[in-house]
Amino acid sequence: MLARFRRGRQDPVGQPIESEDAGDSPDALYRAVHELVWFVNRHAGRLPNDAVVAARAITDTLAAIVSTSANRDLDIHAVISVKAIATDYLPTTLRAYLALDTPSETDPDRVTSELRQQVESLWEAAEDVLAASVAQDVDALMTQGNFLRTKFTRSDLDL
Repeated sequence: MLARFRRGRQDPVGQPIESEDAGDSPDALYRAVHELVWFVNRHAGRLPNDAVVAARAITDTLAAIVSTSANRDLDIHAVISVKAIATDYLPTTLRAYLALDTPSETDPDRVTSELRQQVESLWEAAEDVLAASVAQDVDALMTQGNFLRTKFTRSDLDL
């Protein structure tokens, strides 16, 4: 399966990350996240360690968001966020860093700090989307509980 994702990759740093299926289905989103994991792992040796760790935390969070689709359809906001982070925002951030000729000669502290801030911002955004997705599950459970209480308990209007 990994070979399928690696085929045709001549210059992964300069190419946008696109899953084979550009759809919004959970399977397509999982593929996009898997593609991002592959990209991060492939370039881990050229990225600062903390950026790799944070990027992988982002991919784990994105996968957790998609996994909430096992209980209900993903909210359109979640779909758009996962797709954008996995196929555009994080890869673009990492590619910009990787495109520097020699980041250590430019201004290593400033460049590394900027990369760290961008990746941490994306991580926070992914965590917010996950929290919202989980909150929807809690809201759905509470709504069902209210319905059942109303349906199967005596009403205050009953005499």
